[in-house]
Amino acid sequence: MNNEKVYKMEFSKIYPLLVNKAVKKGRSKEEVDEVICWLTGYYPEDLEQMADTSINYEDFFHNAPKMNENRKLIKGVVCGVRVEDIEDPLMQEIRYLDKLVDELAKGKKMEKILRADR
Repeated sequence: MNNEKVYKMEFSKIYPLLVNKAVKKGRSKEEVDEVICWLTGYYPEDLEQMADTSINYEDFFHNAPKMNENRKLIKGVVCGVRVEDIEDPLMQEIRYLDKLVDELAKGKKMEKILRADR
């Protein structure tokens, strides 16, 4: 799938997938919201609102109130690619979110996921 297709995907379609991935592994929707809000600066009520709209992933990230500066501390592999090596800035933001949800689903402690100890 090329990047443009990913960018045009609706947040309302992706959000439940992110939540389900974590919930299946014993985590909560609230924890998913917490990592999304940490990354983007949105509030949980913003996520609920956007989940009922047709906002696409590109606009979701471009309109983010304040991307967390510590997101650059996110390292690792998502879909076979190191997130720190992704050159396209928007795709890197998307993969940061994927990595955070992966870590949540794998049972990592929230303070580690949110890079609170750095």
